[in-house]
Amino acid sequence: MELSYDEIRRIHRLEKNSTRLASVEQEFYNFLDEFISSEKKTYLDSLKDFSSTRSRDFTNLKKMVEEIFALREKKILNYALVTSRTGEEDDINMASQEKKLFRELVASIKKHNRVLEEIFADPSGGKKGAPEKDLNNLSVEILSDVPGFVGTDMKEYGPFEKGSVVRLPLKIAKLLSERKLAEVKT
Repeated sequence: MELSYDEIRRIHRLEKNSTRLASVEQEFYNFLDEFISSEKKTYLDSLKDFSSTRSRDFTNLKKMVEEIFALREKKILNYALVTSRTGEEDDINMASQEKKLFRELVASIKKHNRVLEEIFADPSGGKKGAPEKDLNNLSVEILSDVPGFVGTDMKEYGPFEKGSVVRLPLKIAKLLSERKLAEVKT
């Protein structure tokens, strides 16, 4: 496929007038890169000849391509958001670079949605008598032996052995982590 001004205008018009992505080739951005490189060379030559028409054409082309990119980007973001909620993946009409972006966005949004799932998760896992989930405590792995100490909350902690995993209040976990004595577990 070879791109032309007319084809870019057609894609631009479709992107502006539809909520769906305009159909493009898998290698659309590679073709676009070749076309822009060719047009840029012509544009730079026109500057030497003081041709305002070619200069204006290239400026218009640049604006159109930037708008196509922004519109497609916004639509892909919306598709990713919908897909993360519905699970129905639809990467039709996307160029290969866009498909990669789409999959990464869906994965990131799904990962982010787990925060909400954890907040509403049944802490007992269906078991009676299980401890309540406490978002103010963190699991940390102890990186070196730590003797017993009194924390900022005036409670005693430790001693902890290297390699053990313990749940500590956020402030205490942060303090040990900053001093390279513990590493927060996710």
